Amino acid sequence: MRQILAVTLLNLRSLPQRLGPSAVAIIGIAGVVVVLVAVLSIAEGFRAVMQGTGSPDRALVMRSGADSEMTSGLSGPQADLIKQGPGIARDGQRPVASAELYVIVDLPTRATGTPANVPMRGIGPEAPLVRQEFSIVQGRMLQFGTNEVVVGRAASGQFAGLDVGTVIQSGQNAWNVVGHFETDGSVSETEIWIDARTLQGAYRRGNSYQSVLARLDSAQAFDAFKDTLTTDPQLNVQVRREDEYYAGQSVMLTNLVRVVGFGIAGLMSLGAVFGAILTMYTAVATRAREIATLRALGFNSMAVI
Repeated sequence: MRQILAVTLLNLRSLPQRLGPSAVAIIGIAGVVVVLVAVLSIAEGFRAVMQGTGSPDRALVMRSGADSEMTSGLSGPQADLIKQGPGIARDGQRPVASAELYVIVDLPTRATGTPANVPMRGIGPEAPLVRQEFSIVQGRMLQFGTNEVVVGRAASGQFAGLDVGTVIQSGQNAWNVVGHFETDGSVSETEIWIDARTLQGAYRRGNSYQSVLARLDSAQAFDAFKDTLTTDPQLNVQVRREDEYYAGQSVMLTNLVRVVGFGIAGLMSLGAVFGAILTMYTAVATRAREIATLRALGFNSMAVI
């Protein structure tokens, strides 16, 4: 142990003479760790946001067989029929359920200015009642029946041209931004909200929607609500709890990011291992005289290793 300690102190004192090769080994290994942690953090952050979105007392109704809102479709009469389902909370005589439309628009990012996809959701006046965590943090709520929009806090921070008072140009359409909103950090904050009727006219969707989001009296009312809708011959729908829907949506992308992350980190790890081996062989070759001197002075092979 005294020999090992003596050689260790010698290594530390002579470190400035080997700064370059040592830095290469350290940076190579640290690079692998940083990449792996960063990629897995992206996956975990996305999973946490998606699973944190939604509530067990809210039900999402889509066309049967649809795997997301983008592939779903409901007619206006079907949406009205869904709103009459049992167990839906009521605001006076009005059911707290929002028939919604979903499209994608291209907007430049603030960081690079390159176009990226931004979800635009057409909502009804009931949407703020359905999502009780909704609140306006800047400006005001949109007026339904107009071309006004409100923008989620996350979307306004990431994309250019979404400040209050600006106008969003999407093809021949122009939308006036009148407010920013937040929903307790859920995925809804990445969206732009507009009146569903206005969005139907702009994209020639007729009297159609893609989903209905309903707030139930309680989480226990879900089964009765689901059974009624799925057995109604006038409807061909599936009913899922909102939190379960978003948790399911996160699985595929999370797994994809993790597979890519482990793949990249594996390749970098292989490179780092070979880099460390080459560095070690170089160190042994350049310090052969030093090793021979230590052995001649009586240091055993284990201490030298």
